[in-house]
Amino acid sequence: MHFVHVVQMYHPVTSGSVKFFVELGQRLVHSGHRVTILTTTAAELEAFWLSAKNEYPAGTEEHLGTTIIRFPIRRFSPHPLIYPIVRRLLVELGRLRCPVGMLRLVSAFTPQAPQITDWIVDHSADIDVIHVTNVTLDGLIHPVIDAAERGGIPVIATPFIHLGEANDASLVRYYQMPQQLDILRRSRAVFAMTARERDFITSHGVPHTRVHVVGAGVTPTEVTGGNGDAFRLRQNLSGPMVLQIGAMARDKGTLTTIDAMRILWQQGSDAVLVLIGAPLEHFVTAFAALPPDARARIVMLPHATELDKRDALAAADLLVLPSRTDSFGIVFLEAWCNHLAVIGAEAGGIPDVIEHGVDGLLVPFDDPRRLAEAIESLLADPERAHRYATAGATKVAQRYTWDAIGAAMVPVCVAAGTTDA
Repeated sequence: MHFVHVVQMYHPVTSGSVKFFVELGQRLVHSGHRVTILTTTAAELEAFWLSAKNEYPAGTEEHLGTTIIRFPIRRFSPHPLIYPIVRRLLVELGRLRCPVGMLRLVSAFTPQAPQITDWIVDHSADIDVIHVTNVTLDGLIHPVIDAAERGGIPVIATPFIHLGEANDASLVRYYQMPQQLDILRRSRAVFAMTARERDFITSHGVPHTRVHVVGAGVTPTEVTGGNGDAFRLRQNLSGPMVLQIGAMARDKGTLTTIDAMRILWQQGSDAVLVLIGAPLEHFVTAFAALPPDARARIVMLPHATELDKRDALAAADLLVLPSRTDSFGIVFLEAWCNHLAVIGAEAGGIPDVIEHGVDGLLVPFDDPRRLAEAIESLLADPERAHRYATAGATKVAQRYTWDAIGAAMVPVCVAAGTTDA
């Protein structure tokens, strides 16, 4: 069978969603199938609405047995305010229960990649299944699904919905617009990262039988074996090290982590903070406004290599990710593989990954004081931190390897292409 994955950003971009599709693609190839990745030239998320951001050249390449084809992005406007204005307009129109057709017309003013749809139309006779993802960029997905339906091609969706906090709809409203939910209802199968995401999807009219909780995984040998001493030497670090991996942004909790560390530094802590990930524009501005003494105790590695990341995991005493925009959080698995205790936020899919008080700690999103208390409690009690890390490592071995996740996904993908709707 020929599977076509439409993924807005792809390798060598490093993110949990990209890793998900890299691993799924490999396992489909190993099962004897063909996999084509249709993606854009975006090398970072902000490239979808800011033309000055990093992009890869358009073209075709091979990666781990799959074919990657990159297409240029079409932006309605390069002005940084246009995209968030259109997005907010879509939210408000959705609240007014405007028809899906009208919302789709408005979403046409969000980033698109029309050449992806053209490619699908030209090759429809040679495609068995199309797999779409990231419903927040729905303007790009709808033309793809239309083309799939005209060609009689079944669709799988992996939405990576950001549920946010339980009692705060300010984030999830950007993932539950009628035209976004329409993508899931038109899909033959939907992959959810957690039971929470599954319950959200089924509560919006997608049949329970179509939604499959698969989660995410890790290959332990790929994320372990780092040289912590070498990392500390390169970065001139001493004392406890707190690590956060992920895009540097408010919704990822990066600013909250910095505020928490500043509380601890004011209390006399000698811990240092290491941040690995791509900084968004608002974070760069906020970081520049920090006092010099705070910036001096933070190591930022926006272009860290995989070796840097493994070494950092080996060097750290603790991993934190107090994010509300993670549908799962693969970095927790990576930390557990390196015998690190973890702290996450009570938001998104994270509470389905971390069991509070068993294999890590959960704190409210955007609560620096609670996060500071959690960090200090684990740094001050290495035995407790080790107990959490050991429980997490056991969970990974039992449930969250890519081999196990792949074994659950591949049959669903194949069934989508062989089962009548």
